[in-house]
Amino acid sequence: MTRLSGKVALVTGGGTGIGRAIALALAREGASVAVAGRRLEKLREVISEVQKQGGAGLAMECDVTRAREVERAVKGTVERFGRLNVLVNNAGTLHVSTVEGISEEEWDRVMTVNVKGPFLMSRAVLPEFRKCGGGAILNIGSVLGLFAVKDRAAYSASKGAVTMLTKSMALDHAHEKIRVNCICPSVVETDLVKGVFNETERGQEMLKARLATIPLGRLGRPEDVAEMAVFLASEESSWLTGAAIALDGGVTAS
Repeated sequence: MTRLSGKVALVTGGGTGIGRAIALALAREGASVAVAGRRLEKLREVISEVQKQGGAGLAMECDVTRAREVERAVKGTVERFGRLNVLVNNAGTLHVSTVEGISEEEWDRVMTVNVKGPFLMSRAVLPEFRKCGGGAILNIGSVLGLFAVKDRAAYSASKGAVTMLTKSMALDHAHEKIRVNCICPSVVETDLVKGVFNETERGQEMLKARLATIPLGRLGRPEDVAEMAVFLASEESSWLTGAAIALDGGVTAS
């Protein structure tokens, strides 16, 4: 018996990186998985992998900042699989700047994707969770939602909001057996990060400097986040809600 047998999960930003790894891990553990995002081709590639490992999946184009598209994604998942038990709010965006260096439009974009997206998705799944007698929401936050660094004003503000949204929803819906937790990774080896820490001399210098700040001596991998997501989606974490878990190689230990 797999850990998520009979569960149905919806993962936003599920076409690449952390979202892709989470979708594959949930499917491996027996969940039927719907992936939603803006690049349908990438989503379909993930579902093809899910099906190759014997799982059931669904790819849906969805902009998480638009309520109608969010509601359509939730409805499509339920129509395909009959229920919904797990939501992973993974879709997000990054901006490197101070408050003086970011335009009002870019500030709004970061806040809309990183905060409004999880709000809309979470609100949309609650009625379906109630029909199932409960459910689990997993927000993908950041250690920069727990502490700040330079040049990340908008991003840190948005991820701090995700941390507190997690805690607020956990309190509001605990009586309905709806658990809400937040995974807060440090730097994870996604395509974006690999582009920064590239094979150039400058890229390798930046990588060396970053690794020096991580007690465990390596960057995170998408699979590290995915394994934590499996735990939080499963009944193994049935007494855990409102947590913002620093998954960071020890960065926040000091």
